[in-house]
Amino acid sequence: MSIQSPSVMLREDEVEFIAIRAQGAGGQNVNKVSNAIHLRFAIASSSLPEVIKERLLQLRDQRVSADGVVVIKAQSHRSLERNRIDALTRLRELIARAAFVPVVRRPTKPSRSAQKKRVESKVRRGLVKVLRGRVDHQ
Repeated sequence: MSIQSPSVMLREDEVEFIAIRAQGAGGQNVNKVSNAIHLRFAIASSSLPEVIKERLLQLRDQRVSADGVVVIKAQSHRSLERNRIDALTRLRELIARAAFVPVVRRPTKPSRSAQKKRVESKVRRGLVKVLRGRVDHQ
């Protein structure tokens, strides 16, 4: 099975899941059931393209450790499977954020004729406003 992001395929055997006990209130089951998930994903040994690996390592994200391992803790749901899906979704979002390349904007200048037309329209509009002014009768 594989995990698919918009432009990246990720093999599920590269992702390690560890079931842990969730923190916080949990009632009678709190000390018996391990329903939180730690997801661990080693960036360097993954099948991701090199460009995306570099971007992931450069992200200023607390989930990426110094040795290049993404660690995501999911414990918002009561079931282990829903927490697993939540952790995978967050990993996909992190990879998609690293894969996104913003388009480089090249600054442009208006043409000379466009500048001339703009000034002429401003002058015309100014004349209309002047004609709205007070009329002096002498």
